[in-house]
Parts: sequence; structure tokens; C-alpha cells
Amino acid sequence: MKQRLADNISLVAQTPDLDCGAIDVVVTIPTFKRPEHILKTLQSVGAQNTERNIAVIVMENEAEAHEGADACAPFFMDGTYDGLVIIAHDRGNCCAYNAGWLTALTHFPNLKYIAVIDDDEIAAPHWLEGLCSTSEKFDVAFVGGPQHPVFEGNVHEKWKNHQVFKPHYETTGKVDILYSSGNLLVRRDALISMPQPYFDLAFNFTGGGDSDLMRRAKDKGFEFAWCAEAEIYETVPERRVTWNWIQKRALRNGQLSALIAHRRADSRWAHVKVVLHSIALLAASPFRSLLQFVRSGSVLSSLYPVHIALGRIASEFGYANEQYRNPEQN
Repeated sequence: MKQRLADNISLVAQTPDLDCGAIDVVVTIPTFKRPEHILKTLQSVGAQNTERNIAVIVMENEAEAHEGADACAPFFMDGTYDGLVIIAHDRGNCCAYNAGWLTALTHFPNLKYIAVIDDDEIAAPHWLEGLCSTSEKFDVAFVGGPQHPVFEGNVHEKWKNHQVFKPHYETTGKVDILYSSGNLLVRRDALISMPQPYFDLAFNFTGGGDSDLMRRAKDKGFEFAWCAEAEIYETVPERRVTWNWIQKRALRNGQLSALIAHRRADSRWAHVKVVLHSIALLAASPFRSLLQFVRSGSVLSSLYPVHIALGRIASEFGYANEQYRNPEQN
């Protein structure tokens, strides 16, 4: 029997006799129509090498079939994993994250961190400890780590080396900003300083809510780091390793870059500067593409700067790639 935690959140399962006050870290896992893979993700989180007290929150975003929640619930009820399984009834990527983070802050009063891993990812045994220790070492509120692609099927090497599959950074240390929530740790003080909803619903089906959140956190003075050792492995289906998908993803990255820049602009002139920056990137993109081709020898990789610039320009005319509208096809 599902219990309502809020108007748009239902509790499906909770570990019996869970000591919520003892939890240091809450790992949140959004899921949508991946009932088999979510169990692999959950198993990898349960196998973490750390002395920290961990709880897990699975956020099911398929409110009707809820196959992921049904698959996970027995393992929480029998005590295999500590935590909760909830349903985020409002569809969308941002709604799922918001439901999980709100539940974490509500149920675990002494938590220090919230971590995120997606339901198509597997965490290395040292993943969570790497994120936490990096936050403590560099005294930063946000820590990201690499999402190494694991390609399904027979994939040519030229596709594997495209920029959309590469980590943003290579070495551990402080960085200027992070871009993805697919492998992320957030300190509690950063969360409670941000207005709710944490993820802006304008990005619900396009993605980019994570980048927007971190830009806003940066404006508040919070700092970021990268932990190269906090590795996760992301399953990449064959449908993503195509010219069409990679091109759309690159255009989307450009679109979101311009959209977030406009949202931070605080004057008419600031908006004009965003447009001028997009035009400058488009003008420079042929030269950047030529340089990229010399380095990589790949036509597709060399077109990435062009796609980014075109995505930014298209954003000015209302272009939006709502990749999460049908995430099972994404």
C-alpha cells in the first residue's frame, strides 16, 4: 500500500527499523522503465567500500507501471538495502530529482551529503568514498566524477572517442564548474541554501537542470571539484552510437548553454552579449572544426564545435530537444 509523502510523492517501501538519524550520505537513484538495470545499479551502490552510514532513495518516475519500484521494493523491505523507494508522480527528469532530494532532507535530519547515480550506471566500489573524501579534502560543496561509457553491440572506435562520451575533466582537484548530475555529490549546506524546486522544471524534458543548478550555486559562492577516482560505468545502447543521436546531443548541448546563459543575464545588454557570443562561436566554428579534425581524424568529432554553435543559434529561435519526453528512446 503506497503512502503519500507529499502531493506528488508516494512511499512504496522503506527498510524496517531504519535509523534515519544515523545516516551520513543518501544516494539518490532516479529510474524510468529500466527495472533490470536499476537492480544492477542498486547492487553496485550496496557494495561500496566505505565506513559511512549510507541510505538509498530510489525515485520511480513511471507512476502507472512503476516496474522499477516494484523490482527494488523487496530488497528494501527485507533489509538488503537501507532506505526508501518512492514514486515521483509528476513526469520529468527534474521532478524525479526534486522528489528524491526533498525526501532525503525530510527523512534524514543529519545527512551530510546527497549523491546521485542514474539507473543505467554501475558504481565502482570506491565511488562514494572518493566523492566524499574529495569534498572534505578541497572543502567544496559539489564533486563530480567520470561516467565511463560501456558500449553495447559492435561499436566502431571513431564513435567511442566523440566528445559527448568523454569526461569533462581528467585529474582530481578543484574545477571551475560541473555540468552533469549523472555522477555527483552535493553537500547539505549547498542544498538548503538553494530555493526549491532545486531543479528548475523548465528543464524537465530537455535536460540541463543540473547545469543550471550548479551555475546558480556558483553564483552563490559554492565551489566545485572533480574526483577522477570516483568512477561509474554508464551503459550506452547502440541507438545512441549513431550520427543522428550524437548530432542531436551536440545541438542540445549548445541549446542548453545559450538557454542557461540567458537565464543568468540580468539586463538587456547582458542578453545581447549572449547572442553575440553565440554568433562569435558560429563564426569561429569552421576553424575550430578544422583543428579538431587534424587532432582526431574524425569528421563527426570535428563537427562538434559547429553543432554547439548551431545549437546556440537555434535556441534563439525556440529550438528545444526534449530528449527526456520519451527517455526510453533516448
